[in-house]
Amino acid sequence: MGKKQDELLKRIQKLVKQNQNLFDKNEKLQKAVTELSEQNEMMKLRLKESKVEIKEGVQPEGEERVKKYNMATVLFAYIGGFKQLTEEEESEAIIDQLDELLIEFDRILKKYKIHKIKTIGDTYMAAGGIPVKNITNPIDVVMAALEMNMFLDQLQQGRVKQFWNMSLGIHTGPVTANVSGKKKISYDIKGDTVNVAHRMQGIGDSGKILISIMTYELIKEFFICEYYGKMPVKYKGDLEMFVVNGIRPEFSQDGKGALPNELFDTKFKLIQFIDIQELVLDKLERELPDFLYYHNVKHTVDVVTEVELIGWAEGLDDDGILLLKTAALFHDAGHTIAYDEHEHHGTVLAREFLPKYGYTKEQIEIICDIIMATSLPPKPGDIYQKIICDADLDYLGRSDMIPVSNTLFREMKGQDKIGTLNDWNKLQIKFISGHSYFTKTARSLREVNKQKQIERIKKLITDD
Repeated sequence: MGKKQDELLKRIQKLVKQNQNLFDKNEKLQKAVTELSEQNEMMKLRLKESKVEIKEGVQPEGEERVKKYNMATVLFAYIGGFKQLTEEEESEAIIDQLDELLIEFDRILKKYKIHKIKTIGDTYMAAGGIPVKNITNPIDVVMAALEMNMFLDQLQQGRVKQFWNMSLGIHTGPVTANVSGKKKISYDIKGDTVNVAHRMQGIGDSGKILISIMTYELIKEFFICEYYGKMPVKYKGDLEMFVVNGIRPEFSQDGKGALPNELFDTKFKLIQFIDIQELVLDKLERELPDFLYYHNVKHTVDVVTEVELIGWAEGLDDDGILLLKTAALFHDAGHTIAYDEHEHHGTVLAREFLPKYGYTKEQIEIICDIIMATSLPPKPGDIYQKIICDADLDYLGRSDMIPVSNTLFREMKGQDKIGTLNDWNKLQIKFISGHSYFTKTARSLREVNKQKQIERIKKLITDD
């Protein structure tokens, strides 16, 4: 029991730190939104004065702008075999095969949302995390590289003479992109990250996927990697490199490291959740009504943190934690549409948003059921619904219960849904007295404090 408590304490400390980081990010996002709004107004005035109409996603011809990405993963692939195009009698068939190869590579990049930068002779260049920033781009690029290698092997399978060979170099770091174009936007990326990836591809053996130590640290949980050696980098010393040999057996469908299984998908989505969370919290910052003093971004972050804490304590696996955290993120997002029946509106948003991030229909249905379970009065069915109901009303057993409940009073008062503060306190006594936490974890953590809150509120009530 002592060991389990130690693990819970460590998780609580980690979650508290993550919670604070999210608050800091939200403050920065709010400032950025304000600055963007001001810039937008200025831009509108300039456009009006110059009578130039610029459509979204289209730039004036010849105009170029610079965009910085703090984390992108650059891939260089050298496709060997071009010399044989002039030496072999079957050159036309070889060219057709090359076209098939490049078309398939483009399809693979699109599948993993990786941006093709350009093809330079016999070198194929692409980058993950561009133009849309995301935290999963190292995993995306390595998965694409594995699939590219696998397709090349399949293309030449059974042939007496194999024409094509390929070496790949992958490195993760910051890049600068020169963005240009009118109808079709192009990104020309530069920087040390690009140079290192290119050099790694140049020293790698044929058929090998060579990655830097930076990429390795971000993907090692998912893939089997073998130490390859060191490469000197100007002004930075030696760079350690690794070869990716495939997906780890526990994350592979057949145990051979070729295709990911459901466990891989869940682990991936738990990382991807960070991107989704930032997008949804940004939406809440921009679109939640000003009168939501309780159902605000802080409350959403609190519930996301608490469902993970209770979920681990209740023994849920990664898949359960993913479903809970996603439901918690959307459970009050419906307030951007309407105050009443916001749970239903939250499910509508989830159904629109989550398919873009690879959530299955079954996962989305479970998530929507979890969201609807937070409707008052709570009547949860399964363990997921019980956990989110306890997390949603976690404040009832916290030391800051009264100031938090006062924000809810202020919110309801502003909509004429409650009378005086005295009326509110009486309602609180009635609600808390009839409330019980559903999970063993919440009962052990909050039930005792909840009873103390009742006594504290009783002292605040005055006779009419």
